[in-house]
Amino acid sequence: MAQPLKDILVLDFSTLLPGPMATLMLSEAGAEVIKFERPGTGEDARLTAPKIDGESIGFSVLNHGKRSVAIDLKSKGAIEVLRPLLEKADVLVEQFRPGVMDRLGLGYDTVREINPGLIYCSITGYGQTGPKASAAGHDLNYVGDAGILSLSRGPDEQPTMPYGLIADIGGGTYPAVVNILLALMARQQSGKGTHLDIAMSEGAFAFAYWAHAEGVIAGQEIENASGRLTGGLARYRLYTAADGRQIAVGALEEKFWQSFCDVIGLPQDLRDDWSDPDASAAEVARLLGEQPSTHWGPLLAAADCCCSVVKTPAEASTEAHFTARGAFGRTLNISGQEAPALPLPIAPAFRAPASSAGRAAVLGEDNARYGLDEPETE
Repeated sequence: MAQPLKDILVLDFSTLLPGPMATLMLSEAGAEVIKFERPGTGEDARLTAPKIDGESIGFSVLNHGKRSVAIDLKSKGAIEVLRPLLEKADVLVEQFRPGVMDRLGLGYDTVREINPGLIYCSITGYGQTGPKASAAGHDLNYVGDAGILSLSRGPDEQPTMPYGLIADIGGGTYPAVVNILLALMARQQSGKGTHLDIAMSEGAFAFAYWAHAEGVIAGQEIENASGRLTGGLARYRLYTAADGRQIAVGALEEKFWQSFCDVIGLPQDLRDDWSDPDASAAEVARLLGEQPSTHWGPLLAAADCCCSVVKTPAEASTEAHFTARGAFGRTLNISGQEAPALPLPIAPAFRAPASSAGRAAVLGEDNARYGLDEPETE
């Protein structure tokens, strides 16, 4: 099947994570992505460890397969230099604070005059409008403002950090990709582009839909770790086995919970974890703590009760199930060394062959390709 975005040109002015991951997904689906970076050093992610022979692994994971153009956007006449690309581009992605692209002469209203059909996607923490539009922040701030941190922050003496970059990826990357694709479909009918205002903090709300139902609509008070999905029940928690490995107990449905209880030998009078969740959880913790994870793993797998041993990222990358599905079968090239690419939610039918090893372009290596001056070096 032909890649669905093979004729799409994307201009990527974003840095770090949300925007680069979004344009990586577009690239994986066939789009030509040109990444614009400052001359000399490129974006900061190029400098981050760990590295292979001086090349940042994290940068390569998010930017392989893209073109690299080094240009000083603050230089006089930069917009005229970029005009030929702006005229034929389909999508532009930027991640600056509101107003920065305007000051650079690349704001939406200006660029729309050059290319009325352009899909212009702005990714920020709080959106283009509102009292906090220009406020600085990172993922932790955005999920805090979205109410998510209050749901399962752990003990006050040692608060638990979120398990993933919910706002950056879930509230930024994914909504950006979805809305870019929707805008491209809408353009097929209208011929017009649009400005997409993606606010990471707002995108995070969807990850706690049940809290919206209970805490916002029903008006119920939701205390820390009190929800059925945040540790309020014994049947949906993390427990520690005798060897220090954690057991993920996700036995929400009664049939799974009873099967789990049978495996560990939980007494009948403690199986009603709705009436006394703390007492039930304490006994579950005691029982699981008597044996190592190597004991519990096979038993829980055989019971098929939504309970499993928590894996490290390295273990997950070699797990038999993911290996069989080819989740880590795609490769990238980092300084001549082959490494597994990050699994992305793009259907295999829409992507380049898994055998192709992408690499992150050297800073400014594509300037000449697009008729731009050679990049400056430091």
